[in-house]
Amino acid sequence: MSDKTPVDFWFDPLCPWAWMTSRWVLEVEKVRDIEVRWHVMSLAVLNEDKDIPEEYREGLAKAWAPVRVVIAAQQKHGDEVIGKLYTALGTRIHNLGEGATREAIAGALDEVGLPADLIDYADTDTYDTELRASHKEGIDKVGQEVGTPVIAVPGENGEQVAFFGPVVTPAPKGEAAAKLWDGTLLVASIPGFYEIKRTRTQGPIFD
Repeated sequence: MSDKTPVDFWFDPLCPWAWMTSRWVLEVEKVRDIEVRWHVMSLAVLNEDKDIPEEYREGLAKAWAPVRVVIAAQQKHGDEVIGKLYTALGTRIHNLGEGATREAIAGALDEVGLPADLIDYADTDTYDTELRASHKEGIDKVGQEVGTPVIAVPGENGEQVAFFGPVVTPAPKGEAAAKLWDGTLLVASIPGFYEIKRTRTQGPIFD
């Protein structure tokens, strides 16, 4: 067993802000004694019973395919494939601007050496029970009024400290990544602390 601090990270591959945060956490992994454990959540599941604009709901229809393929890969090939598949998917969807297309998903599967027929799960509900369970595990830690990502770390009392975000762009690197990590854990560990927020003035910077 690893003696590194486990950091559980829930993501939806379609979310550009979760993608930014995930790249930051991987930077933190280089400079702090942590080990990221990847889990899926779903923006489509999160919003399926909410009163949201029809345009946004139509966009969320595209969110099912990539997350279904990731959960299928996890169920058939183990937890260890999630992180590398997420990296391949996110790079294609966000950095390369391919979007959540079947071509992008198929390319990501090929890139990480996973079977091509996993793409067939993009349009099926075969593992939706497992997907919803993973989603529920993450969202139950922070509540329904947030999105992706959700991060959970061990707290001083043995219970997990969980939070949404942070939302940041571009993803800090090196000691800047560590500084943000330390500060995030500091405020998240305070009982009764809920939110720091300001208006976003720029979109995700995929560098």
